[in-house]
Amino acid sequence: MKRTTALAALLLAACGGGGSSDTTPPPPPPPPPPSANLQLVLAAPADAADGLTGTVTASATVTGTAAGVEFQVDGVIVGSEDTTAPYAVDIDTTRWASGQHVVRARARDAAGGVTAWSAATVRFAGSRAAHAGWTLTTPWVGGLSSATAFAQAPDGRVFVAEQGGSLRVVKNGALLATPFVTRTVDSSGERGLLGVALHPQFASNGWVYVYYTRVNGGLRNNRIARFTAAGDVATGGENVAVDLPDLSSATNHNGGALKFGSDGKLYVAVGDNANGGNSQNLGTALGKMLRFNDDLSIPTDNPFYATQSGTARAVWAYGLRNPFTFAVDPASGRLHINDVGQGTWEEVNVGAAGANYGWPGSEGPDNVTAGITAPLFAYKHSATTPPGTGPGGFFTGFAIAGGAFWRGRYAFADFVNGFVAELDPANGNAAYALAKVSGNPVDLLAANDGSLLILTQSSIARLAPP
Repeated sequence: MKRTTALAALLLAACGGGGSSDTTPPPPPPPPPPSANLQLVLAAPADAADGLTGTVTASATVTGTAAGVEFQVDGVIVGSEDTTAPYAVDIDTTRWASGQHVVRARARDAAGGVTAWSAATVRFAGSRAAHAGWTLTTPWVGGLSSATAFAQAPDGRVFVAEQGGSLRVVKNGALLATPFVTRTVDSSGERGLLGVALHPQFASNGWVYVYYTRVNGGLRNNRIARFTAAGDVATGGENVAVDLPDLSSATNHNGGALKFGSDGKLYVAVGDNANGGNSQNLGTALGKMLRFNDDLSIPTDNPFYATQSGTARAVWAYGLRNPFTFAVDPASGRLHINDVGQGTWEEVNVGAAGANYGWPGSEGPDNVTAGITAPLFAYKHSATTPPGTGPGGFFTGFAIAGGAFWRGRYAFADFVNGFVAELDPANGNAAYALAKVSGNPVDLLAANDGSLLILTQSSIARLAPP
């Protein structure tokens, strides 16, 4: 599906965590105290070093007497603590996926105190598509047509939305020939079948929600509809539906993502229909995050319920341009809203009731004034680390949680460059390369079996950690 602007997506994706325990982990140990006597500077590699290949030596200089120096790549220790100056470690860059990584070091004194980390953001060269020890299967499932979004059921089935109006089912790793349901849609530009979500009690009620551009005579509007599953197909028609405002002739900025929050409410991302004025107008549902009950009625505790009417009562947050994807951390319930930038920035926002993310007056970290919620993470189209999307691109991201391996981690993908990366909230939201796929990624899913599924417009890739 062609995008005319850049789009942030997919960090903190909801997942089932089926391959490992979802019990709450014990709290992490307290951090070591700061050292009063030491200072450390990472001497090599240089920050923004590009094209690193083969074995690279990381080195650090220490002022004071150190008991040892620890080196890391992407938050993972490399080698053993070096207890003798000059402090250094060799890094085999061929063991990491090609792309952006963060090398850092810190020193420890004899009393156990540590310096602050000194870090460099660099890029490893080569053509490695995934880390050593990881398995990247491309495609895991093929045969899709202009796919836009997907969701996974507790039994492992994957429901995949195709822009042309078909909701497909992947069962036991195979794409079924018969769609779950097909809607008549306007699929011009960025319109079409754009989102899918499953009810938290899908295993018992079979409720499937979709977001699509409805043909309504000479008019068009985006609709949210609920279906009931009978096996691998829908039974009957739409059980209940909500129609969003009529669209202008502009075919872009439709949003479309649907996900249930930890409060049991359905959250819906809606674009501004290429009119930035809609984003700041609380009287319209366009350019917003919406919040509904599971019967698509509007909760009376929504922040603007008492001051608005119609579907505008569903507004939960505003000031968004084109939030094509967002995600819910199933452990904490936190939302990450991934908004498409225009001229300069891609951004990921932390969801909050009543928040204003500033569009069209602000983009990324620019022009964030009083009353505007700044993004958690943003990068420029022209950035070299991570590679910028450039005009006409977008990045798609989601945060992952649930299951021992992915808990608290956050991944995103770039539609133009095809890389998959991780955002590390424990280390200053540094971005690390995870993998690279061909095609254009549009959605990510932390699957029940512990793998990461990567949806492109034509296929699903599967990335499995060791």
